Amino acid sequence: MSYYKRLKRKKKNIAKERMKYLFNFSKKMGLKHEMHYANRYVEIARKIGMRHRIAVPKKYKVLFCRKCGSFLLPGYNSTVRVQNRKVIRHCHLCGAVRRIPLKPKKKHKERNSYY
Repeated sequence: MSYYKRLKRKKKNIAKERMKYLFNFSKKMGLKHEMHYANRYVEIARKIGMRHRIAVPKKYKVLFCRKCGSFLLPGYNSTVRVQNRKVIRHCHLCGAVRRIPLKPKKKHKERNSYY
């Protein structure tokens, strides 16, 4: 592997770590109801991802509104409901609604065992 590819991979790994740190820190600030800081940390994390062409990890995508970019805290500035095998997230700041389908449970195949 060339030097430049290793350097690029290293930069992406550093960017991923920073994004994780910022999302976790925004969650802590959100739980303290310091929404200004939480929104700012989400904004910075998303900018880092865009700059380095890294997708936001799935577990962090549910933490912010796609439309207005604000940190979502259920019961404070958002509503989360489950209806018809979907998780419905409603942002109170901009009115955006996001519907996330739930995956059905996988059935385990019965195996023929000889023992």
